[in-house]
Amino acid sequence: MADESSQKSHAIFIPYPLQGHVIPSVNLAIKLASKGFTITFINTHAVHHQTAKAHPDIGSDIFAKVRESGLDIRYATVSDGLPVEFDRSLNHDQFMASLLHEFSAHVDEVVSRIVGSGEKVHCLIADTFFVWPSKIAKKFGLLYVSYWTEPALVFTLYHHLDLLRENGHFGQQECREDTIKYIPGVEAVEPRDMMSYLQDTDTTSVCHQIIFNAFQDAKNADFVLCNTVQDLELGTISALHAKVPFYAIGPIFPPGFTKSNVATSLWSESDCSQWLDKKPHGSVLYASFGSYAHVKKSELIEIAKGLALSKVSFLWVLRPDIVSSDDTDPLPVGFKEEVKDRSMIIPWCCQNAVLAHPATGGFLTHCGWNSILESTWCGVPLLCFPLLTDQFTNRKLVVDDWKMGINLSNKRPITKEEVSDNVNCLMSWKSGDEYKVKVKEVRKSLENALAPNGSSGTNLDLFIKQLKAKCQIKPISQ
Repeated sequence: MADESSQKSHAIFIPYPLQGHVIPSVNLAIKLASKGFTITFINTHAVHHQTAKAHPDIGSDIFAKVRESGLDIRYATVSDGLPVEFDRSLNHDQFMASLLHEFSAHVDEVVSRIVGSGEKVHCLIADTFFVWPSKIAKKFGLLYVSYWTEPALVFTLYHHLDLLRENGHFGQQECREDTIKYIPGVEAVEPRDMMSYLQDTDTTSVCHQIIFNAFQDAKNADFVLCNTVQDLELGTISALHAKVPFYAIGPIFPPGFTKSNVATSLWSESDCSQWLDKKPHGSVLYASFGSYAHVKKSELIEIAKGLALSKVSFLWVLRPDIVSSDDTDPLPVGFKEEVKDRSMIIPWCCQNAVLAHPATGGFLTHCGWNSILESTWCGVPLLCFPLLTDQFTNRKLVVDDWKMGINLSNKRPITKEEVSDNVNCLMSWKSGDEYKVKVKEVRKSLENALAPNGSSGTNLDLFIKQLKAKCQIKPISQ
């Protein structure tokens, strides 16, 4: 019988059931399979159902096309504990509670079935935000690989919650508001730049319970893979290395970047290429607030009025539930007519294709990490409007550290005048040039990381080598 190291490593891969997590997970699964892994990828029934509704041709397996090219990726779905048709967007807390309390039993069952079938499995790759992976991995004798889909800065702030608590910057009724300078590997961070959950005074919510439990569990990970670039977060990653086996392997993009063989979008995508083709180079502002977070109606109306005032051409992705599933037309009366000659407003699109189009000159974004990496890769500077979770911290990286974008607004409530001024600042040839130069510099870091012998490829190969070595001494379930 061949020894362990010459066998194919088999990983069960479970992404967090939100589109922003599923996309980099699918991309990493393909990357690992192309390096010789067998991957069993497990989506929730609900994510698969919504994906299949948006892409009726995918059938029961999103990886069917990829397998034709010889990659060994299997696919299964599992319940997240709620009915498939349940509105998770409208009932966020109930959805999160189900992931916290119910989901692990369904995962346990499916892992048990795979391992019990006699299939040799070596590791469980699961999103860091799950609260159970190390326990399930231990139960079935698997290594646990934690996959972090956000920047290392965000990971390290969560990882050092105890320090933030001890120093009074988190978890108090009256938290300190001075600069935080004691987190290893982080020069300085303002409290307003921490993730939204660390700015809350009430820390009893279901999301706080998830964060506390998930980061306790992550301390038992054999490896942490992170979708970031080593050179961009060198100090933070170096400090993390002392405590966590942390590998920066990003950016993890689909092999074709603008065209993936795997359907990951939860909404049907509009084709914007013909509209963009008619626009001058760099003249269009692309606006999208991501796949999950909501925008307050009052703020959405100011943004709409600001876009109208700016006279800039724009392509705006407005999810049907952007304000709430209960309010499917939140735009101001008469807005669409006012801007119809220079705008395209759609429910969803292929973001990579829009960002890569020569007509796109700026991106008004919620600062989701995928969006930042994709925009950087396409050399498109950013107009930042963070809404939730890591987006506030990501904004700090983009605007304050890398200087490749500006804030949509420097105060709340936002006003249409400020929106208009900042849109024009980013999009004008004169004032916007400095951001275009900076974004191209950061893109160079991404290119270098992905080049042959670049840091991301080297780190991924090192992880695979160490995983294989560890598998030989770890009891593997038969």
